[in-house]
Formats: sequence, C-alpha cells, structure tokens
Amino acid sequence: MPHVLPQQASTCGFIHDDAAMNELSSYEPKILVALGEAIDGNYEIHKWLLENDYPELAALASSLQADIDAFQWLMKNGFNHFAAFSNAIDEDTEAYKWLARYEFRLLVLMVDAAYLNPSAIEILKKEKLELLLRIALKIRKLKEAQHLDYNFYYKMHF
Repeated sequence: MPHVLPQQASTCGFIHDDAAMNELSSYEPKILVALGEAIDGNYEIHKWLLENDYPELAALASSLQADIDAFQWLMKNGFNHFAAFSNAIDEDTEAYKWLARYEFRLLVLMVDAAYLNPSAIEILKKEKLELLLRIALKIRKLKEAQHLDYNFYYKMHF
C-alpha cells in the first residue's frame, strides 16, 4: 500500500518537534536494535525489553505480530501512536491519517518505508536514521511472511 508523505515530513528538521519525542527517535540505538530483534521474533530480547523498562516496545513488537492483547495494552497505557503505527502497517488508512494528523512524522515515514516508498527511504537515509529504516524493513519482512503464511490454505486461521 503506497502512501503519500505529508508535506511536513519532507522538510529538514522534522524530527525535532514535540511529537518526535514520543516516537522511536527518543530511544537509544541499542534499544532500537533490541526492538528490531523482538520484531524478528527473538523471545529473549522481547523478554529483556519487558524486564528493562521498555514494555511499550515489547508490546509494539507483539502488536506488529498480530497480538491483540499487546495492541490493547498500548491503547490503555498511553501509547496510542504505537497502536496506530501497528494498524497503519496493516494498511489501516485511518490509522495512517491519525499518525499524520498528530504529526508522528517518523512513524509515518516508517510505514511508508515498510512499503518501499523511495521518498521515505531517502528521507530516513538523509536524516541518518538508517536504524529506523532497518526496523521498517524488518517489519516489511514480517508482514510479507504473515501474508504468505495466511495464503496457505491448509493452515488453520482462527
């Protein structure tokens, strides 16, 4: 699902506003690496995030893997932007619009990068946010695997 980047996202310095402080850019690089590993399904790293004061990132990784309880935890605990991000990744256009409306520009860019939008990829590279780009591409890989898995008719889907 290709997206059109909000006009503001293409300007330099977009990561320095108040909304950005609630986004993934506010985490240390090692924590973002851990998030990427949790998205890849590394249970030990997922557990580490939970035990080291990053339950929101563990819930985000789980929500991206279609865990409804994790999604609900994000909503109940003030991480609506991560819940919207998870839904936007799953092609929920209203969630995508919500992220754009409330200026979660990095999360919008990551959704677009996960759908291989060249502009989004270029902006993340230009702003030296390759780690966020790698996470977006890990999410793409996860979603491709989920879609492939779902397309096998002989697997049970409840």
